[in-house]
Amino acid sequence: MPTWNQIQSQLRNPNNPVVFFDISVGTTEIGRMILELFADVVPKTCENFREFCTGEYRRDGVPLGYKGAIFHRVIKDFMIQGGDFVNGDGTGVMSVYGGGTFADENFSLKHDAPGLLSMANSGKDTNGCQFFITCAKCNFLDGKHVVFGRVIDGLLVMRKIENVPTGPNNKPKIPVVISQCGQIFHHGDCYAHQPQALPQQFDGEASDGETEVGPRVQRISGLRGWVHEPATR
Repeated sequence: MPTWNQIQSQLRNPNNPVVFFDISVGTTEIGRMILELFADVVPKTCENFREFCTGEYRRDGVPLGYKGAIFHRVIKDFMIQGGDFVNGDGTGVMSVYGGGTFADENFSLKHDAPGLLSMANSGKDTNGCQFFITCAKCNFLDGKHVVFGRVIDGLLVMRKIENVPTGPNNKPKIPVVISQCGQIFHHGDCYAHQPQALPQQFDGEASDGETEVGPRVQRISGLRGWVHEPATR
């Protein structure tokens, strides 16, 4: 696990937020990805993602976010896509901005390397909760998808996801799950949310088609951050 100084030394801007995903494949925990969010370039896009990492966004008192969400689409040498905690299949839409979609913030950053975090969408100005991480340079996506972060530690975890066997529609044959997520700070405690299952009649928005790429205190191993606690069922 990198120290805060090691993480900070890799940030393009020391004021950018840092979040993490702990990933499991089937019943096996495969490690952690630590991501810098480029809030200095696309603050609105980053805040949407950050709140879904921490569970700060709530609907009817229920924290909503990425804990327990899957990577539903994996294409080797291209990208890994996830974040649909509404439907789990690439059709769900949710944002912290009124629940629906929000506009493309800008296309200043390019898909010019592996490990870049970018918004999945179903067309212009249809950003929501879904994202993807590039596994290679993907310049053909520039101007179509908003790049808003990058993996600064855990590229090996990304590669493990990339190599999971897949079936129809590039869906992993073994569930790839975000088992834990949150925000990392250089000091302070971890103030955890208590996530709950989505209500049976949860009114998350469904897109016309699949979105594609064309307060309890808990310590988290060394570094601390906003995280979800295990859901109560």
